[in-house]
Amino acid sequence: LTMFSVGSWLPALPGLAWGWALLDALLQGLVGACAVSVLCSLLKVYLYIQCLNDPQRQAQKEAIRAQRWVLEPLHVLVLTGVLALLGSRVAALVVLEFSLRAISTLLSLGKGSHSSQLFLLCQYSLGCGMSCSLSFLLEGAPHSTSNLLLAAGLAGLLATYARRLARHVCTLYELHSPARYCGLCILLLSAGHGIPRLLRNALAITFAVADLAAVALINRDFLSTAEAVRFWTPLTICYTLLVVYMQGEEGSSPLGPRPSVYQTVLVRMGGLFILLLTVGRWTDILHIFISLLGELWCLLRAGVMLEVCQQQ
Repeated sequence: LTMFSVGSWLPALPGLAWGWALLDALLQGLVGACAVSVLCSLLKVYLYIQCLNDPQRQAQKEAIRAQRWVLEPLHVLVLTGVLALLGSRVAALVVLEFSLRAISTLLSLGKGSHSSQLFLLCQYSLGCGMSCSLSFLLEGAPHSTSNLLLAAGLAGLLATYARRLARHVCTLYELHSPARYCGLCILLLSAGHGIPRLLRNALAITFAVADLAAVALINRDFLSTAEAVRFWTPLTICYTLLVVYMQGEEGSSPLGPRPSVYQTVLVRMGGLFILLLTVGRWTDILHIFISLLGELWCLLRAGVMLEVCQQQ
C-alpha cells in the first residue's frame, strides 16, 4: 500500500515547498531530541539505582531525585529547535568528530565507569546523528514527511515511556524494591546493571549508521575528487589535533571536572569554526554557533548526572 502524503494533494508552489522542508526539519529535530531524552532517562535510572545501593552516595541520589521533571518537555522543545536550525554539513561534522573522539577514549580508557560520562557527552552528537541518518535515508523519498511523522510519533512514545520509567524509579523504587511486589522494580533489581551495555550497543549501531550518512551528506556537495580532497585533508588534520589535545587534557588537566567538560566543548567548536572559516560557507559559521548552544544546553541539563559520573 502506498503511504498517504498530504503534499501530493497540494499545488507545487515554491513557498509551499519551503514549508514542507521546514516541517521535515522540525520532525527530524524532534526525533533527535526524543532519542536524547530516552538516553538521559535510562541513564538516570541506572545512576539512581547505583547511588541507592551505595550508602556513601545518598547525597548524589537525592540530587538526581531533586531534578525538576517539568523541565523535560522544555529540554526536548529547545533541542528540537536547535537540531531543526542546524545545517546538515555541520551536523555531519559533529557526528564524525564525536565518533573519532569516542573511539579514542574507549581505546585509551577501556570499559568502566568512564563510559557513563561518555553517554552524557554524546547527547548532542546523538541528536545530530539521528538528524543526519534520517536526512540521508529519506532523501528523495516520495513520502518523506509521512515517514517522518511516523518516526516522530514512535520516538515521542519511547521518550514518554522512558521518562515515566525514570520518574517511577526515582519516586517509588526505594519503596518497591525491598517489598518485591512491583514487577517493573523487580526487573530493574535483577537486570538494571545491564543498562550501560544496552545503551552502548544501541549507540554503536546508531553512530555507525550516522557516520556513513555524514560522509555521504558531506560528499554530495563536491563536484570533483580534487574539491573533496581540499576539504577532507584539513578536516582530518584538525580532528587528529583535537583528539590528541583532548587525550592530553584528560590525563593532565588541573581543572575541576565541570570546567574541563565545558572547556572541551569550546575547544572542539573553536576548531570546527576555524576549519570552516577556510573551507566552509558562511551559513556553516552560523550553524557552528547554533551547535555550540545546543551542546551547552545538553550539558547544563545533565549537570547533576555529570557530577555523579565524575565522582564514581
